[in-house]
Parts: sequence; structure tokens; C-alpha cells
Amino acid sequence: MTERVTGSPGRRTLLGAAVLSAAALGLTGTAAQAAQATERGRGGHGGHGSLRDLPVPTVIGHRGASGYRPEHTLGSYQLALDLGAHIVEQDLVPTKDGHLVCRHENDITATTDVADHPEFAGRRATKSIDGVSYTGWFTEDFTLAELKTLRAKERIPGNRPDNTLYDGRWTVPTFEEVLRWADKEGRRRGKPVWLYVETKHPTYFRKLGLGLEEPLARLLRRYGRDRKNSPLILQSFEPSSVQRLARLVDTSRIVLLSGPTSRPWDFVESGDPRTVADLVKPAGLKWIASYAQGIGPTLDLVIPKDAAGRLTTPTTLVKDAHARGLRLHPYTLRNENSFLPADFRRGTDPNAYGDVFGAYAAYFATGIDGIFTDHPDTALLAAADFNGR
Repeated sequence: MTERVTGSPGRRTLLGAAVLSAAALGLTGTAAQAAQATERGRGGHGGHGSLRDLPVPTVIGHRGASGYRPEHTLGSYQLALDLGAHIVEQDLVPTKDGHLVCRHENDITATTDVADHPEFAGRRATKSIDGVSYTGWFTEDFTLAELKTLRAKERIPGNRPDNTLYDGRWTVPTFEEVLRWADKEGRRRGKPVWLYVETKHPTYFRKLGLGLEEPLARLLRRYGRDRKNSPLILQSFEPSSVQRLARLVDTSRIVLLSGPTSRPWDFVESGDPRTVADLVKPAGLKWIASYAQGIGPTLDLVIPKDAAGRLTTPTTLVKDAHARGLRLHPYTLRNENSFLPADFRRGTDPNAYGDVFGAYAAYFATGIDGIFTDHPDTALLAAADFNGR
């Protein structure tokens, strides 16, 4: 998801430390039990290849377990899986030589140590991406071999200073490396590892001759994740990318939706006047249902906030989407005060944990089918509470 956040340094609460200690011990009695409880939840059967088999609410590890490890690293993905996440998310961007790598953005300034590499100082550039100007270093200007000389780091150290402990520990993974990791973990665990894969800025990259969909489809076919019942979901903020993928593979697909006044960038490029507000109307949802199995709306499309940042009355989006057979996996819930609705913040430290369980309860009560979260262990406990364990 496209989100940029800043903040001042803060502390971690005991909850984060406790659940991580539990993870090291196999999660006995904590999030592991919560994961089992959600496996038994409304319609859940353990995640074996069909969207219908996923537990409800489905807990999606947003960029892995990015609340505890630098995002989009094998360490973040592994921790999300160890904490019990039902699905682990990857965002895909290309290298100069056409390899798909896992980064939230092609701008790698904040998520790698590229600025510390004098040999790449001349690669710094200013680019317009989907109508927004960025200055930094970009994956499409590096070969995979060059990119592999970099090390990943925490994107928002002001909010998550503890995560900087892991700066430099991992490289930028290729998507093929993630597929191999998922297959290995699946064999070890005796059940498939679900992946949630986003094409980032597909129109922008196609103009550069680096189209994302075709190489992604080839990898899915190579690793047997191209079928309707494959344990993988494809997603994009650009409907045309989802439609293109629908012509290439049978894997389940989700259309991501941002703010109501925004327009998908492929709509801007093609002159389509529709906004997200149009797409969440019954006619727009019917159109999405013709080529996708669900939507990934921002949480504000499910429950808007007032001017003070407090939750108001839920919209009819869940009911309207379900009426057209679409699943809803909104994004993104995080534990820290600065990311929570104002009515669930506690204390004055923006980086301390707020009443995130209360926030989960409010969103789950709307009937959503799952949620993206930076803290999968917390979400699993909240889902278990919602399902009555």
C-alpha cells in the first residue's frame, strides 16, 4: 500500500516484547492459540488453496511483520509466518534487467543503505511517478546484481527505533526467492504458505518497457501458483493491471482502493473519469466483480473518520461488496497511537501502543473478511476475541 509516515522516536510497550518472546518459544498459549482459533472461525478451514478456505477474519502480514522487522525482507516474512499470519504480503517492482524484487516502492532511498554507497551516488535522480515527484534512488536504475550489494533497513525509524537493530541484516529479496522460501516453509509446515502479491505502478513501468504482469505470470506458472485454487492473491491499485493478470493466470485477484476522491493512475493515463467513489458504488463493484474476487479498500472507506480523526458510522461498502460476491481485505491497522483512529489512542506518546484491540473490534464488527496489519500477532488475538475463541 502507498503510505508515507513520519514521527519522533518512542518506546515499545511490553505487549510487543511479550509476543516476540512467545514467538521464539513457538507462540505457546498466545498468538498460536489465536491463530488456531481463527482457523476455526467463521468459514475458516485452514487456508488450503481457495479464498473460501481462508479463516475469517483473515490476518494479512503487511509487508511481512513490518511492525517488528524492516519491511519486505525475508526476516519480516518469516516472522509474520511464525507469528501465525494467514497470508504474507509482497509488493513487486522491477530491476533494470527485468527481475521482480520486493519493495514497497521503487524509490529505495528510505528502505536500503544505498545512500551509503559512493559508487551509486550518480544514480540519484528526480522522477515523476504517478504524478508525484520523488528524488532518490530507484530500482529500475539498478541491475539485480547491483541491488544485491545493498542492505535493507527500517523505513520509519522515528516510529520504530527498535527495528533499526536489524538494519543491514537482510538483502532485498527477489520474488523468486520468496516463492522458493514459501515452498520450503510449506513443506516444513505441511500446508501451503499463502502470499499476497501487489504490482506497483504498473502503467509507469510498462512505459519503461518493464511491464510487471508478464514476468510475474511466468514465475507463478513456474512455481505452480497460477491456478484458481493456488494459495496466492494478486492485487493492484490499477484495475487494468488486475485485468491483464486475469488474462494471464487464474489466480485470485483483488482491486485496491485508496481515498474516495482519488483516481487509479491507469484511469488518469487513459482518460477514464471515474474516481474511487464511483468504484465503490454498486455499479462500480459490479464492474470489479467481472474480473476480480475482492477489493482492498483503505479502512476509511469502511468506517470514515470525522475532522478530529474519530470513527463515525460505517458505510454500506461491506454489504454492497458482499452482495456482489466480493471479499474485503482493507488496509492497514497498526498498533502505534499515531496510526490509530483518535478514539483509540492512549497517552501522549505517538509511538506507544494504543487500544488497538478496540479498533480491531470496531472494524471486524462491520463484517470485513480480513485485514492488513503490521502486527499479525495482535490481529490474531483480536480475531480470536471476535470469533469467541
